[in-house]
Amino acid sequence: MNVGSLPSLRFLFKQMARPQKCRKICNPPKMEGFKPYGMQKCNIGPVILKYEEFESIRLIDYNLLSQDLAAKQMNISRPTFTRIYNRALKTIAKAFVEGNAIEIEGGNFHFEHDWYRCKKCYKLIQGIESHTRCKDCSSYSLKELIRMNQSVDNAV
Repeated sequence: MNVGSLPSLRFLFKQMARPQKCRKICNPPKMEGFKPYGMQKCNIGPVILKYEEFESIRLIDYNLLSQDLAAKQMNISRPTFTRIYNRALKTIAKAFVEGNAIEIEGGNFHFEHDWYRCKKCYKLIQGIESHTRCKDCSSYSLKELIRMNQSVDNAV
């Protein structure tokens, strides 16, 4: 008998899935996304690149780490890392081919340190104790900071 043919067992197996581990990310990206250049603005929505997908691209293609070392740095298994990396490549390829903007947001992650972003100039700040007046901002207060350490899929 095929397990997939029994709806109640299929539901039971879906409920038994292991919970996802939070992916460890060293630094948030400096930007919130990318927009295509040289195209008229169209009604095509952006593609979403999750923080852990961005981190996989940074570790493999920018830092030139092996997948084994990158997986260890993100505190996940190598097969999980490969799936995340392949999803990132697919998302970026779709954006390039179709002319979509890329927005970097969400995912199941935690940062290694506390990170904040200035609402006015978008400057990244590691730790609240490192907050100094931004040279491009007219005011200086904690109200102008956005806490970056909360994932969408798994709030920390």
